Amino acid sequence: MQQIAGKTLSLIIPCYNEENSLSLCVERCLELSSLGLNLELLIVDDCSKDKSLSIALDLAKKHGAVKVFHHEENKGKGAALRTGFEVATGDFVAIQDADLEYNPMQYAHLLKICVEHNADVVYGSRYLRPSAERRVLYFWHTWMNKSLTFVSNMCTNLDITDMETCYKLFKKDFIKKIAPLLKENRFGFEPEITAKVAQTGVKIYESAIDYNPRSYEEGKKIGWKDGVHALYCILHYSANTAPLPMQLLLYFFIGSVSLLVNVFCFTVFDAIGLPLVKGVDSGIVIAYILATLTNYLLCIAILFRHKARWSSGGEFVIYLITVIAMGFVDYGFMQVFTIAGVNPIISKTISAGLGFILNFALRRNLVFAERSSRSHAHIRT
Repeated sequence: MQQIAGKTLSLIIPCYNEENSLSLCVERCLELSSLGLNLELLIVDDCSKDKSLSIALDLAKKHGAVKVFHHEENKGKGAALRTGFEVATGDFVAIQDADLEYNPMQYAHLLKICVEHNADVVYGSRYLRPSAERRVLYFWHTWMNKSLTFVSNMCTNLDITDMETCYKLFKKDFIKKIAPLLKENRFGFEPEITAKVAQTGVKIYESAIDYNPRSYEEGKKIGWKDGVHALYCILHYSANTAPLPMQLLLYFFIGSVSLLVNVFCFTVFDAIGLPLVKGVDSGIVIAYILATLTNYLLCIAILFRHKARWSSGGEFVIYLITVIAMGFVDYGFMQVFTIAGVNPIISKTISAGLGFILNFALRRNLVFAERSSRSHAHIRT
């Protein structure tokens, strides 16, 4: 391991109520010094309610490599990691949970890969099994992790096997550029950082690691709500640079939801009997407006980057102009096909298909257009 001898590794250890495992975790992390590494162990206590902070402070007195930082209120793992990234000084920066699910000595191999292949980021994968034995726990938890990784890969065009892994190793210069852009406070950090890594186009490697999962009775904190939020984060941070087929699929979903909102609202307004305004059915107009607003909000929430080129007001005005223009285009297509003797249902189907394609093209290339999809300056925030 001569390649890493003399280098400094900053291990960020987010900690929330880990009094039973924190001391042993630090002891195992300190064993990395046997590789000739200089260590910087950054414990970030996220307002623990047990004795974790006092234990961390005692460890800092005992070991010069340990530094302790404390949040006055509980903010989440992502926030704790941002604190660590800000103060880390090592040549390499990595993440170590305090719960002992991961063995810190595994970082020796990740560091070796990072140096030998000049990688900017190395992921430790729990699903590239280094051995045939493992602790068996929750099917649905594993299924959720693999499913989120699959969706993330569809959006980022990476072929990572474990996006949700704790073990992520970064070169200092790289993570220092990315860290100020991070927003997620909880477990949404994993899909967010993966999206930003993918959008920079840097060299990424992954390696098999051992994993000893703990049960919820033993203190595991992540739950199904975090999984749902992770899915949102994948779309919110990755979809704007996703491959075209994935963007079309997402826009089809957005259009379908908007259609359902339109039909539902019209049905409700028709049932309550909204009055005609100058001969126009106000229920139809209001339902269409609500559907249009739904479409816009979903576009900026899960597909396109908000304010990529225009201000908020300018973006919305351009969006409304495209909606009105496409209304006339749809009507025009219908008239042309009808005059040509095409069946009305077929005419509407063709018009709807063309409208879908043109609407997507206008949103992607005009309303939410980005100057550069892969530059550091335009990573989605």
